[in-house]
Amino acid sequence: MSPATREHIVVVGASTAGHAAAERLRENGFDGRLTIIGEEPHRPYNRTPLSKQLLTGDYQVSDLALPAYTALDATWRLGCRVLGLDTTRRVVTLDGAEEIGYDGLVIATGAQARVLPGTPMHHPRVHMLRSLEDAHQIDQALGHSKSRVLVIGGGFIGCELASTCRSRGLDVTIIDVSSTLLTRALGHPLGAVIGDVHRDAGVRLHLGTAVSGWDETGPEIKVLLQDGEILTGDAVVVGVGTVPRVEWLRGAGLDITDGVLADATCHAVGAADVVVAGDVARWPNPLFGTTPRRVEHWINAIEMGQAASDSLLAGPAAARPFAPVPRFWSEQHGLKIQSLGMPTLGSHVRVLEGTAASQRLVAGYTEPQADIGGGGPERLMGVVAFDHPVRLLDYAPLVGTLVTVDRSLARLPEPSVAA
Repeated sequence: MSPATREHIVVVGASTAGHAAAERLRENGFDGRLTIIGEEPHRPYNRTPLSKQLLTGDYQVSDLALPAYTALDATWRLGCRVLGLDTTRRVVTLDGAEEIGYDGLVIATGAQARVLPGTPMHHPRVHMLRSLEDAHQIDQALGHSKSRVLVIGGGFIGCELASTCRSRGLDVTIIDVSSTLLTRALGHPLGAVIGDVHRDAGVRLHLGTAVSGWDETGPEIKVLLQDGEILTGDAVVVGVGTVPRVEWLRGAGLDITDGVLADATCHAVGAADVVVAGDVARWPNPLFGTTPRRVEHWINAIEMGQAASDSLLAGPAAARPFAPVPRFWSEQHGLKIQSLGMPTLGSHVRVLEGTAASQRLVAGYTEPQADIGGGGPERLMGVVAFDHPVRLLDYAPLVGTLVTVDRSLARLPEPSVAA
């Protein structure tokens, strides 16, 4: 079907990516029917403050609403669960066997919190954070807490929650199987620096050990660790990552291994009239090779939603590859963490500015190029800054390019492109 003849586009996922996609459709002149389906009863909202400003009281729920730049003129189907997709008949199936037809589809169902096996999620003191309702429950739990909060998971959600709890004067412990915090996002060297930041703020860390069991018999809840420690908490928050929301796509003929596989233009592989955006999408970013990957950042959700709509209207033959420089930020105990690119794709980490001891630095993540040989330029895969926002931007044009490495200093020189 020609993009010009599309009459009804359905966006599955009232998410940041879904909202951005819908706005872009209207901005690009699509004047047909637009239906947005969301499982939550709310219109799209910003989830990033859930672990920070909403729990500290700096934001109210009204502050989370996404700004509207374009009149969507959409049919909203909120509080609706999507159960299936038939790409041959071009219909999505809702709870109750209702079918909605489309001639263009945007999949933006995001991700959900990963459940740690054996976790007693039925227990009133155990929580996970993904939605506005989750944040309300955690807020109530922290308000009733005697001050002992256990956070399971040393990723961004866990670290941000720990920072928020300390700002509320609570006693906080982080538990993680890795030996450092934020290992998946920053690697071990900078993760160790973040660990020092949390320790300095009074957070207790139990790292390099896993949860082996739970004791629910007392008035509090106890977490048993593999190293033999038993920790008692008045509230436990589990933040051990996410999994993409793809269960409704089983049997649809799409590759849903770790998200919906898309090509570089955001088109779902195997369905020319379906595009994918946000946390649920797994696609090859041309800046970083041909391997499809998911990127779970708020800015990426917005930009990919826009790019997916562009591609849907253009059609597979005319669509452009989506090749952004991913970026994200976090704030913990007053420290601003910012990142450009894909840092964990680099095997070498070098401090470019500042020092680890000062906890104010810029670090580059590079990868040697096999086709060049040892001692040559390396590809700059990403840059991370701690409280150094202006200097970080100076390195932005170099992400994904080859840079000269001064091995004697074990660091990059002033930014300069080698090739």
